Amino acid sequence: MFKRMLIATDLSQALRSLVDCLGGLKGYGAEECLLLQCLNERESAPIAVSYATNVLKNLLQSQKEALEKQGYKVETRIVRGVAKKEIHRIATEENYNLIVVGSPECSLASEVLFGGLAYDVIYYAQKPVLLIRMEDTPDDEVTYIKTNCCDIGTQILFPTDFSKNADLAFTYVKAMVKQGAKKVILLHVQDQYRIHPYLENRLDEFNQIDTIKLQKMKDTLQDQGQVEVDILLRYGSPAAEVLKAVHELNIQLVVMGRQGRGYVKELFMGSVSHHLVRHSPASVLLIPANCESE
Repeated sequence: MFKRMLIATDLSQALRSLVDCLGGLKGYGAEECLLLQCLNERESAPIAVSYATNVLKNLLQSQKEALEKQGYKVETRIVRGVAKKEIHRIATEENYNLIVVGSPECSLASEVLFGGLAYDVIYYAQKPVLLIRMEDTPDDEVTYIKTNCCDIGTQILFPTDFSKNADLAFTYVKAMVKQGAKKVILLHVQDQYRIHPYLENRLDEFNQIDTIKLQKMKDTLQDQGQVEVDILLRYGSPAAEVLKAVHELNIQLVVMGRQGRGYVKELFMGSVSHHLVRHSPASVLLIPANCESE
């Protein structure tokens, strides 16, 4: 499923922690890695490029060795250009199955570690993006990854609005179960803002219909392998309820479509996925609407 992955890297020592966290992806078929570093215009200026390249080569070699110890075939590459464009171009032209990027919680708009890069990668990517959640230290320097975010196959939360993009994302959940995921929680939130006040008298009817849909999804997953599947049906703000479930259930990984039902195509992403990548303590696997299932 994720045979070839592109890892967006930088000069941070925290990146070594991210690299050390990727062994769990081997269970989902990951075999090859590209460690990619992009030099922007300032970094690739003649005066700086020699120093930057030497530093990067040493750091990339260290990261490469760490990945090779995990059993990966690894390539390193330094390119010049705008990171978001180069990552997208290489992932598409060279047919990588997954883009991996790190980000601290609540800082996608900042320049801390992968803040701006993570936002750009998610915005532009036409491939699945795994955002590994980084941990903030008291002095706001990101230095390591939460241990539970590394165990991405233990407990997966799949929020669905039953949209076409959610159906596409579900194909990835099925593949993950087939390859050994241990537990999946299927979550649908009855959107309070759509239902209140004029449709509240039909809430029980909606719950019955959607419970049947969730049960069919549960049966499908259990046909794929030995997996525990729970169903959750909640009422309220979808973004708030999904985030609440992440905290309450100690979720390590959220898998969801990047664009949900009713959202304008030109927007960055649906409000739920946007909220999750900014505020979830768990890692998030985002499946774009225009992505082809592997």
